[in-house]
Amino acid sequence: MSITNTENRIIERTIKAQREYFASGATLEYRFRKEQLKKLQKALATWEKDLCEALWEDLHKSEQEAAMTETSIVKSEIKHHLSHLRCWMKGNRATTPLKMMPSCSRTMYGPLGNALIISPWNYPVQLLLNPLVGAISAGCTAILKPSPQVPNVSLTIEKMIKATFEERYIAVVQGNREVNKALLQEKFDIIFFTGSPALGRIVMQEAAKTLTPTILELGGKSPCIVDKKADISIAARRIAWGKTLNAGQTCIAPDYLLIHSSQKQAFIKAFAKEIKKLHGEKTEKSPHYVRMVSDKAFERVSGYLRDGDIAFGGKCIAGERYIEPTLLDNVAPSSPVMQEEIFGPVLPMIEFTHLDAAINFINRREKPLALYYFGKSDDGKEVLRRTSSGGACINDTIMHIANENLPFGGVGNSGMGNYHGKRSFEAFSHLRAVVTTTTLFDLPFRYMPYRMWSLVKKIL
Repeated sequence: MSITNTENRIIERTIKAQREYFASGATLEYRFRKEQLKKLQKALATWEKDLCEALWEDLHKSEQEAAMTETSIVKSEIKHHLSHLRCWMKGNRATTPLKMMPSCSRTMYGPLGNALIISPWNYPVQLLLNPLVGAISAGCTAILKPSPQVPNVSLTIEKMIKATFEERYIAVVQGNREVNKALLQEKFDIIFFTGSPALGRIVMQEAAKTLTPTILELGGKSPCIVDKKADISIAARRIAWGKTLNAGQTCIAPDYLLIHSSQKQAFIKAFAKEIKKLHGEKTEKSPHYVRMVSDKAFERVSGYLRDGDIAFGGKCIAGERYIEPTLLDNVAPSSPVMQEEIFGPVLPMIEFTHLDAAINFINRREKPLALYYFGKSDDGKEVLRRTSSGGACINDTIMHIANENLPFGGVGNSGMGNYHGKRSFEAFSHLRAVVTTTTLFDLPFRYMPYRMWSLVKKIL
């Protein structure tokens, strides 16, 4: 199955209709936003089976993993917004200083307007619909651009959105990078992009031409430290799970392992044991083990196996785009596997003997989207104090994305801006400062020719 590019004339017509719809004020009221969130909630329940089947067709993603990492996250986000939206929309009172009396101050949120949401293929439901929840809550219209690399999912989402919303409010546009290019030539009020840092730079360059605010959810090489005081059994289990979830095709997957020399051999044995617990004796037979998204991805990731000695795993089946979970030993920091985000089930190991060396190794590289530490909690806090990353876990992996009360986003090369929960609402909103002043009386001190200046100067 392949995706057909949406024609430019349709894109232009849809954007024009959405601009007019937003300008009408139809999306502004709380009742409208609540109704649209409920529509999306109902649509997810109706289309969940079809979405899960499409995820299996495109990625070999099991129903359980699809529910856990895709649909359930969106459902939780919608529920959270429905519970808090009225309160969020009210804004907040702000303190007014004496010099501004007799005024009162507050903040209020307003929708940015017409939104463009571009999502990747690795979590094609979650990473498209979760930002949409924020756009709906904020009172925006939205054009959704899913990835052509997962055609079954993208077409299913398009059918779901068409059956649920008017195109002048929310619409799906399909196609390759040429369509992305055409979209980025248009004027939007907010662009929300999830993808690679390389593509993020292109999006930001185009957005700069129209000064369009942009949220970039990118990726990078997320380090995982296993220190000398780590519980190796727990560390191996949680790292094996985090690295094989979606076959490592996760923007916050542990990308490389910094492991204390005293723990390396024990970790290799424990990791092998945990992989078998998770996926059975033959991982390729596991109903829960995802495949590489494309032949190109398979060739790229399998090529990394030449960059070190295979300590565990290493089996590849090209016809199935299958790569076994693999630990690489004796990896040079300058090797290809250590340059770009792996985005696959290959985990290179680099030894250290002092924690300072691990911290320095991380700080010499681009800031990652996630950082994981296994060891004593106090030592983990010290690592976080001395490093920078979008998010982090101590003695765990991945799980910081599951809490809608926490912000999710990158820093530096791994992105800018964040979302989830209230921050999704804020991402698509403008926080406006409002001062209201009484007309019952008017203090003269601020007007020329500035009488009583000595007193006024003290108040200022």
